[in-house]
Formats: sequence, structure tokens, C-alpha cells
Amino acid sequence: MDKKSKDNHGKETMTNQQGHPVTDNQNVRTVGNRGPTTLENYDFIEKISHFDREKIPERIVHARGTGAYGYFQSYGTVNGEPISNYTRAKVFTNTETQTPVFLRFSTVVHGKHSPETLRDPRGFAIKFYTEDGNWDLVGNNLKIFFIRDPLKFPDMIHAFRPDPVTNVQNLERMFDFISESPEAMHMVTFVFSPWGIPATYRHMQGSGVHTYKWVNHEGKAVLVKYHWEPVQGIKNLTQKEANKIQGENFNHATQDLYEAIENGDYPEWELYVQIMEDGEHPELDFDPLDATKLWYKDDYPWHKVGKLVLNRNPENFHAEVEQSAFGTGVLVDGLDFSDDKMLQGRTYSYSDTQRYRVGANYLQLPVNKPHKNVVTNQTGGMMDFRQDYGDFKNPHVDYEPSTIAGLKEAKNAGVEHEPYVEGRLQRQPISRENNFGQAGETYRRLNDWEKDDLINNLVSALLGCHKDIQDKMLDMFYKCDKDYGARVEKGLKSGMESKEEMMEDAMHDAEEMGHPSDPY
Repeated sequence: MDKKSKDNHGKETMTNQQGHPVTDNQNVRTVGNRGPTTLENYDFIEKISHFDREKIPERIVHARGTGAYGYFQSYGTVNGEPISNYTRAKVFTNTETQTPVFLRFSTVVHGKHSPETLRDPRGFAIKFYTEDGNWDLVGNNLKIFFIRDPLKFPDMIHAFRPDPVTNVQNLERMFDFISESPEAMHMVTFVFSPWGIPATYRHMQGSGVHTYKWVNHEGKAVLVKYHWEPVQGIKNLTQKEANKIQGENFNHATQDLYEAIENGDYPEWELYVQIMEDGEHPELDFDPLDATKLWYKDDYPWHKVGKLVLNRNPENFHAEVEQSAFGTGVLVDGLDFSDDKMLQGRTYSYSDTQRYRVGANYLQLPVNKPHKNVVTNQTGGMMDFRQDYGDFKNPHVDYEPSTIAGLKEAKNAGVEHEPYVEGRLQRQPISRENNFGQAGETYRRLNDWEKDDLINNLVSALLGCHKDIQDKMLDMFYKCDKDYGARVEKGLKSGMESKEEMMEDAMHDAEEMGHPSDPY
């Protein structure tokens, strides 16, 4: 019987992880009261050994984050039509059920304890515990990405991280990479504007970023993009506002989300989808599968299909937030992939990194485990503790097919979607890159104050770059929009003059200062 031992004050008494009572948690066992310490200090060795391992490797990207639980409710229609005309996914067709969810917010480039005011995209990853198993929609607050080919992803992250020698953030490295990657200009325009620093997690949009497919019962597919709009409204920060907050609280977004939910002020988002007929769409000046591009509302309207509510905080950050694991390949019946290269690259990478970071059996952890019964022949691996695998015990069958016993294949819920694919295997970029058109359009659509902040941030960052990098970036800004390029160029010229004056003033001040005291 599992009885809890209590002392005279009613407190539970401490044990080690074997259940043994700990009678002295203050002193190791030594020869005399000064030592040396003996090797047979079992409680100490077990305690310190676990402490040495209590942090799992942080995520390669999206290391800083927080999360919460809630539910998703489908509205069951798309623009007045039954949603089943487009997808057979039960998470959308079953309007009687509230699907439980876990949502993790994050920053992208920096480490676990970096400030939440840094200029960076924000992750928006949702795990839906559907009746058909888990569905992960792993995106960010912005609707596009820096690059369109996954082969460039490790280099991009390396360029955005601190210098590997000095460990100091050096934006010249980032612009050096971007100056040779013109497809990034659209994302750069967003990230260096106020959209690059959301005010809080509750006041930012979410997006699936990639183009996915919906599949109906007949096996017919359409292309879709997902967009989450905060009911609380959208709020972003200028760099000046972010600097002030960072000086007082570098956990401000995590604290804001936690306290809002604790106070019953549950944040909500409504889910919109854009739908496009499956195909290459040669009438467009961009490829609809290109992750660096938007589908404009005027051409492809947003259709409201459901809402998401966060109403419960995790009870243990490490167990539930830090060990939560997502993958873009985690889809349920009625949802499918497109041929987006970045999506397909992420689909391998995300699940692979979870096995490295959390372990082979990361899906057995409560936060990651499906809410439906899991029956599989996959067994073993570190920390495997399940006992309900298939039909193992009587008779002993852990394979399929079998005429003796064991598991059976499930029946298809509808006609299989079978897209036709033909072509040469190539290493080639897509044919319709159009790297500057939408970046210029995004610039023109910004409010005046957003443009001002964008130019100031870009100029401030580019002033620390070599002139050849500045010149390459200026050329691309001009290709996006003439006013865009002219304002950055003017800012750089003015900034260089001011920089020279500041250097002269700093040298003069240094000559006037005395030496510091020596308190030792």
C-alpha cells in the first residue's frame, strides 16, 4: 500500500527516489567532521547524479518558450458550405466536440533564458489531441519564412546566432547571409518592423506558414493556409518600447500569459483558412507553395472555421512545456502535405530532433501522448514503460501480418488522395522566385510609424556591417521599393557621420577619466 509518511507537524517526510527515508539532507558522510568524504554516500551520489542530468538538451531552435492548455471548437462550415466538402478530418467536421489542445509559444534563435523582447519571429505550435490521434500545427506569428529550401536552414540559423568565437551577437553575420539570399527580403521587412517584436503572446497572430492540403471523403484535395487571429487584438512593440520592458522584466510575455489564465482572462484566437485549388497556378507571379510568400486576402479570402481558447496553465514547466514535442509531419486523416520543400524538410527534422532531445519514447510523456488508445508493435528504447502493446502476451505476436493473432490494419476512412507526380530529379530553385515583389508590397502597406521603426532598426543594424554587405543590401532594398531603398541609404549616410562624431567624443571622454580604485 502506498502510504505517505508524516512527521509530528503533519508534513510528508522526504525519501530518495528508491523510496528510502532521508534522515539527514544537510550533511554528507565523512571521516570526522572535516572529511574526507566517503564514496558510499548513496543519497548524495544519487541526488547529485540526478541533478547533473535534470536539464535535457535545449531545443536547437525555439528554445525559449512557454505554453498552456485549452480547446479548439470547429464551426463546421467554410463560407457557408459544410466543411466536409473540403476535408474529412474529424477535428473540423465534428462540431459537437471540443478538441483538447496544448499550445507552445516561443522565440526562435536564442537560448532558453534569453529576453522575450528580442527581435525574432515567435513560434506558435499547437498540439490537437483529436479523436483520430494527435495533429501538430507548427508555425509562427508571421505568415512567411526567410528561406524556401531546407538545405539552407542550418546555415541560416548559424548566421543568426552569436559569433562562434566571441559568443557575441553580430548582425553583420546575419546580413552577410541575407545579402546572398534575396528570398529573405520579405521576412526581413516584417522582422525589422514592429511586427518583429509582439507585445505579448496573447496579442500576436499565429500561422501554419506552409501550404498544406485538405482531403475530403472522395479523395479530392485543395491547398490550404492556416491563420490564427487573436480576439484580444494585435499589439506590437517599437524597439524603444521593447528596450524599456527588457530593462525591467525579460520574462514579460511568459508572465503575462500565465497571470491572464490564472485570473480567468482566457486568451482566444479564431482560426481562418485560405483555400486554393490544387495545382501550379501559372497565372500567379509566385509559386503558391513558396514559404516566403503570402496569399493576399483580396485574391484568396480568409474563411473563419473555428476558435481556440487557452484556459489552463501547466503544473510543471519542465514536464509539460520543456518536454512538449511537436512535428510538422504529425497529421490526421483528412489533412495532408503539399510539395513545399521547407515543409517536407521540417517534417523529417522536427520529429528527429525530439528523439534526440527528449528520447525515443517521447510520445509516452503525458503532454505528448495522444488522448486516444495507442496500439502499436513498436517497442523498446530508453524509458519505455508501456504494458499495453498489442497482443504480445497470449500468444506472443509483436509483428504484422500474422495468421495467429496480433494487430490488424485499420480501414481507410475515405478514398486515398493520390496526387500525380512526374519529372526529373533535379537540384534547381523554383521557377517563379519573385524575391522582391511582396517585400515591396509589405513595405508599402505598413503604417508610417511602422515604416519609421523599420528604417531605424535596419539602419542601426547595418551600420555595423562592412560596406560591401551594406551595398548588397541597399541594392535589394531598392529592388523591393525605391522609397524603401532611398530611406535606408539616407539613414546609413547620416548614421556613418554620427558614428564618426560619437567616436571622437568617446576618445575625448576616455582621456578625462581616471583609473578605477583597487579594493583588494
